[in-house]
Amino acid sequence: MGKPKVVLGVSGGIAAYKSCELLRLLTESGHDVRVVPTAASLNFVGEATWAALSGNPASTEVWESVHEVPHVRIGQSADLVVVAPATADLLAKAAHGLADDLLTNTLLTARCPVVFAPAMHTEMWEHPATQENVATLRRRGALVIEPAVGRLTGKDTGKGRLPDPAEIYEVCRRVLARGVDEPDLVGRHVVISAGGTREPLDPVRFLGNRSSGKQGYALARTAVARGARVTLVAANTALADPAGADVVRVGTAVQLREAVLKAAADADVVVMAAAVADFRPAEYAGGKIKKKDGQDPAPVALVRNPDVLAEISADRARDGQVVVGFAAETDDVLANGRAKLLRKGCDLLVVNEVGEARTFGSEENEAVILASEGSEIQVPYGPKEALAEVIWDQVSVRLAPRRA
Repeated sequence: MGKPKVVLGVSGGIAAYKSCELLRLLTESGHDVRVVPTAASLNFVGEATWAALSGNPASTEVWESVHEVPHVRIGQSADLVVVAPATADLLAKAAHGLADDLLTNTLLTARCPVVFAPAMHTEMWEHPATQENVATLRRRGALVIEPAVGRLTGKDTGKGRLPDPAEIYEVCRRVLARGVDEPDLVGRHVVISAGGTREPLDPVRFLGNRSSGKQGYALARTAVARGARVTLVAANTALADPAGADVVRVGTAVQLREAVLKAAADADVVVMAAAVADFRPAEYAGGKIKKKDGQDPAPVALVRNPDVLAEISADRARDGQVVVGFAAETDDVLANGRAKLLRKGCDLLVVNEVGEARTFGSEENEAVILASEGSEIQVPYGPKEALAEVIWDQVSVRLAPRRA
């Protein structure tokens, strides 16, 4: 079996230079990459650079190497086409089926998954014409990644920045691994909480937990690769933003509740993967609590935090909303998990055993997915990404059909 064939389309935006890093990641991970730049993009990165980095010729026009019929052959033989950056002009041409150069011809002949990573100024991204073009492409089964928020070409900041190339690569890798032409979560809005909340005791101390957020981020990345619009509510994580996810940063359980409830108002799915503190200090000390010689510290009184999972499960923002919870247990794992599933009222509960050197901060996980109707699915020890895929498989079959 040969190397997976990837076509990297590059359109004429200043973010084209970042695609050199995406190309490196694809080639070094064993993919055969053919770069197809637009003529405009060569003002930013030259043809020689693409050819040298990919080891393949980089052509812009259908009239080059005509005997090989490149405008048909390149798209037909590809396992994946990814366009990064995808400008507003390129998205418009793709949505309307125009074919005036080699890249747009390739997009019309491709019968494999197609990923667009847009990059443009905020006003261009938000323009109704661009949004309609994006909606058209998604409706046809293309995966259009939401652009990132950050510094743009000049001094302005906003939504429209090309996501980090490493994160675009992760989307491409997941799309290729699934081997499915049309993503199954297209048109769905999913809300995912990740990380661990921190409850302030004084200006320098807090009550927290060991959660790194890696499982929640794996859920976000796999959901993006399956076509979902993702809102990631991240509590105290140090991880790179997943490409295509809208990240909302929070600190405490109360802040997390507010962010999740707001995002869940139009969500098809809510996944509560964050480790949310059950309690918080009853009082917050305005100054650092001092150690006093010869005296034991005063007891810290605690009060309950809101139970976000139970609240969302009991009062769903829309009909058919699927709610997924997580249960981190240290003993009687399944018995405690089954009891929690009944108590919380969610559709699925992902139960795993945790400890100081188990699950938290690890790249791997194992779990049992309990369903409200009584089924149980064992997910063996492996990458957190693998568990995330199984969770989305179970969510997907529970979603009501999309409205036309």
